[in-house]
Amino acid sequence: MSDLLSRIDARTKLAGTNKLEILLFTLGQDARTGRRETFGINVFKVREVMRTPAITAAPEMPASVEGMVALRGNLVPVVDLAKYTGISVDTPREIMIVTEYNGHTQGFLVEGVDTILRLDWSRMRVPPDMLTAEMGGLVTAVTELEDNRLVMMMDVEKVLAETTRSDSDDHIYHAIKPIAGVDKAVYFADDSLIARKQIERTLGALGVPYSGFVNGRQAWEELDKVARSAEAHGRLVRDHIGLVLTDIEMPEIDGYMLTKKIKSDARFVGVPVIMHSSLSGEANRTLGLSVGVDEYVSKFEPQKLAEVLERYICNNPVASI
Repeated sequence: MSDLLSRIDARTKLAGTNKLEILLFTLGQDARTGRRETFGINVFKVREVMRTPAITAAPEMPASVEGMVALRGNLVPVVDLAKYTGISVDTPREIMIVTEYNGHTQGFLVEGVDTILRLDWSRMRVPPDMLTAEMGGLVTAVTELEDNRLVMMMDVEKVLAETTRSDSDDHIYHAIKPIAGVDKAVYFADDSLIARKQIERTLGALGVPYSGFVNGRQAWEELDKVARSAEAHGRLVRDHIGLVLTDIEMPEIDGYMLTKKIKSDARFVGVPVIMHSSLSGEANRTLGLSVGVDEYVSKFEPQKLAEVLERYICNNPVASI
Protein backbone atom coordinates (compact mmCIF):
# COMPACT_ATOMS: atom_id res chain seq x y z
CA MET A 1 0.00 0.00 0.00
CA SER A 2 2.94 2.34 0.47
CA ASP A 3 3.23 2.59 -3.33
CA LEU A 4 0.32 5.03 -3.08
CA LEU A 5 2.82 7.55 -1.79
CA SER A 6 5.67 6.83 -4.19
CA ARG A 7 5.34 10.12 -6.10
CA ILE A 8 6.06 12.41 -3.16
CA ASP A 9 8.92 14.22 -4.96
CA ALA A 10 6.55 15.35 -7.70
CA ARG A 11 4.18 16.74 -5.08
CA THR A 12 6.76 19.26 -3.88
CA LYS A 13 6.18 21.10 -7.18
CA LEU A 14 2.59 21.90 -6.21
CA ALA A 15 3.59 24.93 -4.12
CA GLY A 16 2.17 28.09 -5.59
CA THR A 17 -0.17 26.26 -7.99
CA ASN A 18 -3.12 26.22 -5.54
CA LYS A 19 -3.29 22.43 -5.91
CA LEU A 20 -3.11 19.60 -3.42
CA GLU A 21 -3.21 15.83 -3.33
CA ILE A 22 -5.45 14.03 -0.87
CA LEU A 23 -5.65 10.43 0.23
CA LEU A 24 -9.27 9.25 0.38
CA PHE A 25 -10.34 6.86 3.15
CA THR A 26 -13.46 5.48 4.83
CA LEU A 27 -14.23 4.65 8.45
CA GLY A 28 -17.06 2.18 7.83
CA GLN A 29 -20.82 2.24 7.44
CA ASP A 30 -22.52 4.35 10.08
CA ALA A 31 -25.00 2.09 11.90
CA ARG A 32 -27.32 5.04 12.57
CA THR A 33 -27.49 6.62 9.12
CA GLY A 34 -26.49 3.69 6.89
CA ARG A 35 -24.01 5.97 5.10
CA ARG A 36 -20.34 5.29 4.42
CA GLU A 37 -18.68 8.70 4.43
CA THR A 38 -15.51 9.51 2.50
CA PHE A 39 -12.81 11.53 4.20
CA GLY A 40 -9.56 13.00 2.94
CA ILE A 41 -6.15 13.89 4.32
CA ASN A 42 -3.38 15.86 2.63
CA VAL A 43 -0.76 13.43 1.31
CA PHE A 44 1.99 15.67 2.71
CA LYS A 45 0.85 14.55 6.18
CA VAL A 46 0.93 10.83 5.37
CA ARG A 47 4.09 8.84 5.94
CA GLU A 48 2.75 5.42 4.95
CA VAL A 49 -0.33 3.19 4.78
CA MET A 50 -0.11 -0.28 6.29
CA ARG A 51 -2.05 -3.20 7.74
CA THR A 52 -2.81 -2.50 11.37
CA PRO A 53 -0.04 -4.06 13.50
CA ALA A 54 -0.42 -5.37 17.04
CA ILE A 55 -1.49 -2.53 19.34
CA THR A 56 -0.38 -2.36 22.97
CA ALA A 57 -2.92 -0.86 25.33
CA ALA A 58 -1.70 2.14 27.31
CA PRO A 59 -3.15 3.56 30.54
CA GLU A 60 -4.80 6.97 30.93
CA MET A 61 -5.40 7.51 27.23
CA PRO A 62 -8.48 9.21 25.71
CA ALA A 63 -11.19 6.72 24.75
CA SER A 64 -10.46 7.02 21.03
CA VAL A 65 -6.76 6.15 21.50
CA GLU A 66 -6.46 2.37 21.14
CA GLY A 67 -2.90 2.25 22.42
CA MET A 68 0.62 2.32 21.02
CA VAL A 69 2.50 0.54 18.25
CA ALA A 70 6.24 0.23 17.76
CA LEU A 71 7.40 1.65 14.43
CA ARG A 72 11.11 1.73 13.64
CA GLY A 73 12.02 1.88 17.29
CA ASN A 74 9.48 4.57 18.20
CA LEU A 75 6.22 4.23 20.09
CA VAL A 76 3.38 5.76 18.09
CA PRO A 77 -0.11 6.45 19.51
CA VAL A 78 -2.98 4.95 17.49
CA VAL A 79 -6.32 6.74 17.17
CA ASP A 80 -9.48 4.93 16.09
CA LEU A 81 -11.02 7.66 13.93
CA ALA A 82 -14.47 6.05 13.99
CA LYS A 83 -14.53 6.28 17.78
CA TYR A 84 -13.09 9.77 17.70
CA THR A 85 -15.76 11.05 15.30
CA GLY A 86 -18.56 9.24 17.12
CA ILE A 87 -19.44 7.11 14.10
CA SER A 88 -20.85 3.74 15.18
CA VAL A 89 -19.46 1.06 12.88
CA ASP A 90 -19.24 -2.73 13.04
CA THR A 91 -16.62 -3.24 10.34
CA PRO A 92 -13.03 -3.78 11.50
CA ARG A 93 -10.43 -1.05 10.98
CA GLU A 94 -7.66 -3.16 9.54
CA ILE A 95 -5.78 -0.32 7.83
CA MET A 96 -3.59 2.21 9.60
CA ILE A 97 -2.60 5.54 8.07
CA VAL A 98 0.67 6.67 9.63
CA THR A 99 0.66 10.45 9.77
CA GLU A 100 3.37 12.96 10.54
CA TYR A 101 2.69 16.62 11.12
CA ASN A 102 3.92 19.29 13.48
CA GLY A 103 6.73 16.97 14.49
CA HIS A 104 4.35 14.29 15.81
CA THR A 105 3.75 10.82 14.42
CA GLN A 106 0.49 8.99 15.05
CA GLY A 107 -1.54 6.22 13.50
CA PHE A 108 -5.15 6.53 12.33
CA LEU A 109 -7.23 3.34 12.18
CA VAL A 110 -9.57 3.36 9.17
CA GLU A 111 -11.73 0.86 7.33
CA GLY A 112 -9.93 1.31 4.03
CA VAL A 113 -8.08 3.69 1.73
CA ASP A 114 -9.27 4.47 -1.76
CA THR A 115 -6.98 6.49 -3.97
CA ILE A 116 -5.00 9.70 -4.20
CA LEU A 117 -6.62 12.61 -6.00
CA ARG A 118 -4.97 15.77 -7.27
CA LEU A 119 -7.37 18.69 -6.92
CA ASP A 120 -7.35 22.45 -7.12
CA TRP A 121 -7.99 24.15 -3.80
CA SER A 122 -10.62 26.24 -5.60
CA ARG A 123 -12.76 23.07 -5.71
CA MET A 124 -12.58 22.73 -1.95
CA ARG A 125 -15.28 24.68 -0.11
CA VAL A 126 -15.72 25.85 3.45
CA PRO A 127 -18.13 23.33 5.03
CA PRO A 128 -21.71 24.53 5.61
CA ASP A 129 -22.62 25.44 9.18
CA MET A 130 -24.87 22.38 9.52
CA LEU A 131 -22.00 20.01 8.70
CA THR A 132 -19.62 21.91 10.95
CA ALA A 133 -22.06 21.54 13.85
CA GLU A 134 -22.76 17.87 13.09
CA MET A 135 -19.06 16.97 12.95
CA GLY A 136 -18.02 19.18 15.86
CA GLY A 137 -15.70 21.33 13.76
CA LEU A 138 -13.75 18.29 12.59
CA VAL A 139 -14.22 19.00 8.86
CA THR A 140 -12.24 21.91 7.40
CA ALA A 141 -13.24 21.64 3.72
CA VAL A 142 -15.55 19.67 1.45
CA THR A 143 -15.69 18.85 -2.24
CA GLU A 144 -17.90 16.75 -4.49
CA LEU A 145 -16.34 14.16 -6.79
CA GLU A 146 -17.51 13.26 -10.28
CA ASP A 147 -19.18 10.14 -8.87
CA ASN A 148 -21.25 12.42 -6.58
CA ARG A 149 -19.39 11.40 -3.45
CA LEU A 150 -18.85 14.13 -0.90
CA VAL A 151 -15.27 14.21 0.42
CA MET A 152 -14.66 15.79 3.81
CA MET A 153 -11.17 17.01 4.71
CA MET A 154 -10.50 16.05 8.30
CA ASP A 155 -8.90 18.53 10.71
CA VAL A 156 -6.07 16.29 11.82
CA GLU A 157 -4.63 19.14 13.88
CA LYS A 158 -7.76 19.00 16.03
CA VAL A 159 -7.31 15.25 16.44
CA LEU A 160 -3.70 15.73 17.51
CA ALA A 161 -4.48 18.54 19.95
CA GLU A 162 -7.37 16.70 21.61
CA THR A 163 -5.78 13.26 21.82
CA THR A 164 -2.49 14.61 23.18
CA ARG A 165 -4.04 17.48 25.17
CA SER A 166 -1.42 19.76 23.62
CA ASP A 167 -3.45 22.93 24.19
CA SER A 168 -4.44 22.36 27.80
CA ASP A 169 -1.57 24.22 29.48
CA ASP A 170 -2.83 27.74 30.21
CA HIS A 171 0.51 28.71 31.74
CA ILE A 172 2.02 28.71 28.24
CA TYR A 173 -0.12 31.69 27.32
CA HIS A 174 0.27 33.35 30.71
CA ALA A 175 4.03 33.41 30.13
CA ILE A 176 3.62 35.52 26.97
CA LYS A 177 4.22 39.20 27.71
CA PRO A 178 2.11 41.90 26.01
CA ILE A 179 3.68 44.34 23.56
CA ALA A 180 3.04 47.99 24.39
CA GLY A 181 1.69 50.50 21.89
CA VAL A 182 0.78 48.19 19.01
CA ASP A 183 -1.60 49.86 16.55
CA LYS A 184 -1.11 47.70 13.45
CA ALA A 185 -3.26 44.60 13.10
CA VAL A 186 -2.20 41.04 12.38
CA TYR A 187 -4.26 39.35 9.68
CA PHE A 188 -4.31 35.57 9.85
CA ALA A 189 -5.89 32.76 7.83
CA ASP A 190 -6.39 29.18 8.98
CA ASP A 191 -9.09 26.62 8.23
CA SER A 192 -8.62 24.74 11.50
CA LEU A 193 -10.91 25.90 14.30
CA ILE A 194 -8.51 24.79 16.99
CA ALA A 195 -5.57 26.50 15.26
CA ARG A 196 -7.52 29.76 15.00
CA LYS A 197 -8.29 29.59 18.71
CA GLN A 198 -4.60 29.08 19.50
CA ILE A 199 -3.60 32.01 17.29
CA GLU A 200 -6.25 34.21 18.91
CA ARG A 201 -5.03 33.27 22.39
CA THR A 202 -1.44 34.06 21.43
CA LEU A 203 -2.33 37.43 19.86
CA GLY A 204 -4.58 38.22 22.81
CA ALA A 205 -1.72 37.54 25.22
CA LEU A 206 0.48 39.85 23.14
CA GLY A 207 -2.19 42.54 23.19
CA VAL A 208 -2.15 42.79 19.40
CA PRO A 209 -5.25 43.67 17.34
CA TYR A 210 -6.14 41.05 14.75
CA SER A 211 -8.55 39.86 12.10
CA GLY A 212 -8.94 36.15 11.40
CA PHE A 213 -10.25 34.26 8.36
CA VAL A 214 -11.09 30.64 7.58
CA ASN A 215 -9.25 30.48 4.25
CA GLY A 216 -6.96 32.34 1.88
CA ARG A 217 -9.79 33.67 -0.28
CA GLN A 218 -11.50 35.43 2.61
CA ALA A 219 -8.17 36.80 3.81
CA TRP A 220 -7.24 38.08 0.34
CA GLU A 221 -10.61 39.77 -0.16
CA GLU A 222 -10.21 41.65 3.11
CA LEU A 223 -6.56 42.51 2.43
CA ASP A 224 -7.56 43.90 -0.95
CA LYS A 225 -10.23 46.07 0.70
CA VAL A 226 -7.65 47.46 3.12
CA ALA A 227 -5.25 48.14 0.24
CA ARG A 228 -7.91 49.95 -1.80
CA SER A 229 -8.93 52.02 1.21
CA ALA A 230 -5.31 52.93 1.96
CA GLU A 231 -4.76 54.03 -1.63
CA ALA A 232 -7.90 56.17 -1.56
CA HIS A 233 -6.62 57.99 1.53
CA GLY A 234 -3.05 58.30 0.30
CA ARG A 235 -1.65 55.91 2.90
CA LEU A 236 0.43 52.74 2.81
CA VAL A 237 -0.95 49.29 3.60
CA ARG A 238 1.92 48.68 5.98
CA ASP A 239 0.61 51.59 8.08
CA HIS A 240 -2.47 49.46 8.83
CA ILE A 241 -1.25 45.85 8.70
CA GLY A 242 1.69 44.69 10.79
CA LEU A 243 1.97 41.26 9.18
CA VAL A 244 0.04 38.39 7.65
CA LEU A 245 0.08 34.95 9.27
CA THR A 246 -1.08 32.11 7.04
CA ASP A 247 -1.65 28.38 7.18
CA ILE A 248 -0.70 26.30 4.12
CA GLU A 249 -3.74 24.02 3.70
CA MET A 250 -6.93 26.01 3.15
CA PRO A 251 -9.95 25.66 0.87
CA GLU A 252 -10.37 27.90 -2.19
CA ILE A 253 -6.97 29.65 -1.88
CA ASP A 254 -4.13 27.96 0.01
CA GLY A 255 -1.32 29.64 1.91
CA TYR A 256 1.21 29.35 -0.90
CA MET A 257 -1.10 31.11 -3.34
CA LEU A 258 -2.09 33.74 -0.78
CA THR A 259 1.57 34.49 -0.18
CA LYS A 260 2.27 34.78 -3.91
CA LYS A 261 -0.63 37.20 -4.33
CA ILE A 262 0.61 39.39 -1.48
CA LYS A 263 4.26 39.34 -2.49
CA SER A 264 3.53 40.08 -6.16
CA ASP A 265 1.31 43.09 -5.33
CA ALA A 266 3.23 46.36 -4.93
CA ARG A 267 0.60 47.68 -2.52
CA PHE A 268 1.83 45.21 0.14
CA VAL A 269 5.52 46.13 0.04
CA GLY A 270 6.87 46.02 3.56
CA VAL A 271 4.15 43.67 4.88
CA PRO A 272 5.79 40.45 6.17
CA VAL A 273 4.14 37.09 5.59
CA ILE A 274 4.72 34.35 8.15
CA MET A 275 3.74 30.79 7.34
CA HIS A 276 2.22 28.91 10.28
CA SER A 277 1.77 25.24 9.48
CA SER A 278 1.66 21.73 10.89
CA LEU A 279 3.30 20.28 7.77
CA SER A 280 6.58 18.83 8.96
CA GLY A 281 9.88 18.75 7.17
CA GLU A 282 12.49 21.04 5.70
CA ALA A 283 10.92 20.65 2.24
CA ASN A 284 7.88 22.67 3.28
CA ARG A 285 10.06 25.44 4.68
CA THR A 286 11.87 25.56 1.35
CA LEU A 287 8.57 25.67 -0.53
CA GLY A 288 7.43 28.55 1.64
CA LEU A 289 10.64 30.42 0.89
CA SER A 290 10.14 29.85 -2.83
CA VAL A 291 6.87 31.81 -2.81
CA GLY A 292 8.26 34.66 -0.72
CA VAL A 293 7.43 33.74 2.89
CA ASP A 294 9.47 35.76 5.39
CA GLU A 295 9.48 33.10 8.09
CA TYR A 296 8.04 29.66 8.89
CA VAL A 297 6.68 28.70 12.33
CA SER A 298 5.37 25.31 13.38
CA LYS A 299 1.93 25.07 14.96
CA PHE A 300 1.22 24.18 18.59
CA GLU A 301 4.17 26.28 19.78
CA PRO A 302 2.52 29.45 21.17
CA GLN A 303 5.68 30.79 22.79
CA LYS A 304 7.69 30.35 19.59
CA LEU A 305 4.89 31.97 17.58
CA ALA A 306 4.77 34.86 20.06
CA GLU A 307 8.55 35.37 19.78
CA VAL A 308 8.40 35.52 15.98
CA LEU A 309 5.39 37.83 15.95
CA GLU A 310 7.04 40.17 18.44
CA ARG A 311 10.21 40.42 16.33
CA TYR A 312 8.30 41.44 13.24
CA ILE A 313 5.83 43.69 15.02
CA CYS A 314 8.73 45.47 16.69
CA ASN A 315 10.56 45.74 13.33
CA ASN A 316 13.40 43.44 14.30
CA PRO A 317 13.03 40.52 11.85
CA VAL A 318 15.84 38.02 11.82
CA ALA A 319 14.54 35.40 9.42
CA SER A 320 15.11 31.81 10.45
CA ILE A 321 13.30 30.05 7.59
